[in-house]
Amino acid sequence: MKYYSPKKIDQKEATYNVVFGERSNGKTFALLRKGIKAFHDTKKQMGYVRRWKEDLTGRRAATLFNGVVEAGEVAKLTEGEYTGITYYAGKWYLCNFDENNKAIYNDADLFCYAFALSDMEHNKSTSYPNIDLIVFDEFLTNSLYLQDEFVIFMNTISTIVRRRDGVKIYMLGNTVNKFCPYFKEMGLTNIAKMEQGTIDVYRYGSSPLKVAVEYCAATEVDKDSDSHKYFAFNNPKLSMITGGAWELAIYPHIPVKYKPKDVLAIFFIDFSDQIFQCEVVGIDDLHFVYIHQKTTPIKNHDDLVYCLEPNVKPNYNRSVYKPVNKLQTRIKWFFDNDKVFYQDNHVGDAVANYLKYCKRI
Repeated sequence: MKYYSPKKIDQKEATYNVVFGERSNGKTFALLRKGIKAFHDTKKQMGYVRRWKEDLTGRRAATLFNGVVEAGEVAKLTEGEYTGITYYAGKWYLCNFDENNKAIYNDADLFCYAFALSDMEHNKSTSYPNIDLIVFDEFLTNSLYLQDEFVIFMNTISTIVRRRDGVKIYMLGNTVNKFCPYFKEMGLTNIAKMEQGTIDVYRYGSSPLKVAVEYCAATEVDKDSDSHKYFAFNNPKLSMITGGAWELAIYPHIPVKYKPKDVLAIFFIDFSDQIFQCEVVGIDDLHFVYIHQKTTPIKNHDDLVYCLEPNVKPNYNRSVYKPVNKLQTRIKWFFDNDKVFYQDNHVGDAVANYLKYCKRI
């Protein structure tokens, strides 16, 4: 089996390196290994970033480097100087072990710091002059992001980098959700069209900033191997695990055909630079909402539009779940009672992500 290597994206010499693909293809392993080697060769440290503080405490933090250690990479990368890694108080140290299996290390063996975005207020006054590699692991999520998470991440980078140059940042993720605020905030406009095994490079006017984005090629593994029997179910979400395809749930499609005269009301959802037309349909005693993608601008500027961005116009509302009139109350009922159907799973996934943000508002 051929696991991920950062060699190709490193050739782009970018400041930010965004890497996403299938689960368990070696992304994290490769970057942890890179950090150990850099420390041994140059004494430069790394910063390991996660979204939640809970991901960087107790056993979760203590076992982060277990795979690297068990593969014998620590001894190999440090030319036998160290054999293991131990964790203490938000820091990882290279170490050896005595006859009682107790870790032997000192401050000079500190090679990696832990940073949690949800806890960044406690790190602003600390200096990290020796960190020149930052790894943000699992930056993609199919649950909620932090409020203003991109700004929090930028503050984290600022805390570490200060006024230095030459720090490299890697953002690693599994293909669990296309609707990621980082993509929009960083201007990564081609994510949805990328093919596996390709790398896009983004430049920003006259700025020296360069961002490289890699959609990892699928790992070279026999699809009929014994391990794949565990994921042979007919579930589209599992293709993310076995091949790196974007994870999509199965959403309800239109239950019956209808005619234009059956449309009782129309409203729109403006989300992630896409517009979705939503039609309230009534056929005899059947009533439901059908949502499909709209490829042309909204013609009637008095139509109801749901959009997360604040808008002073009276026909705009941010959240489906906060109605301000009778029509919006009736629309909310359809979402509350699962009477909403979608053009396809991609439209369903987009609206599902919009609704997650609605529940936070």
